[in-house]
Amino acid sequence: MTTLLLSLLLALSQAALATLPPRPALPSRPALPAVRPLPAPLSVTRWWEPPPTPYAAGHRGVDLAAPVGAELRAVAAGRVHHAGQVAGRGVLSLALPNGLRTTYEPVRPLVTEGEEVSAGQVVAVLTEGSHCPGPCLHWGLLAGEAYLNPLTLLARPTPRLLPDPGPAGARDGAAAGGWARRRAGMRGSAPDPP
Repeated sequence: MTTLLLSLLLALSQAALATLPPRPALPSRPALPAVRPLPAPLSVTRWWEPPPTPYAAGHRGVDLAAPVGAELRAVAAGRVHHAGQVAGRGVLSLALPNGLRTTYEPVRPLVTEGEEVSAGQVVAVLTEGSHCPGPCLHWGLLAGEAYLNPLTLLARPTPRLLPDPGPAGARDGAAAGGWARRRAGMRGSAPDPP
């Protein structure tokens, strides 16, 4: 009897789940050509730490070191969703075309709600009042009500290998054609780098 009851409950729960609309998948890497909100190089003072549950503690954005007065840029084209005070701090929120929303705080917005902005446009100025030990921009990214890592908007850096100048005494030789001398025993005829 117990087996029959459990089988019936399992069949009913599967049928109920089949009638629910599928949950939209959260983007793992937003597909947008994005611009940095601050000039390079970005200096992250606190990384994104997603909370285990929606109301738990965590860090729902990244903190980027910048001086008060730094100009902040729109990371992508979009429309100003909010420009004003939230809990005594200046906040700017931009709705992006792919359904994402990016936020900047503490700021003095230079744009108004509903205004269209272009990627790279200066949209705000960093103000005092951050939660960092020093001045910083708290930069956030949302998909609906879910917070995402805003750094996923930016292109990944391309690793570059630099030539090994050799021992300390050989550095002058590397600058004066040491590449060709080191390559003498190698096959092929690749040109020397500039």
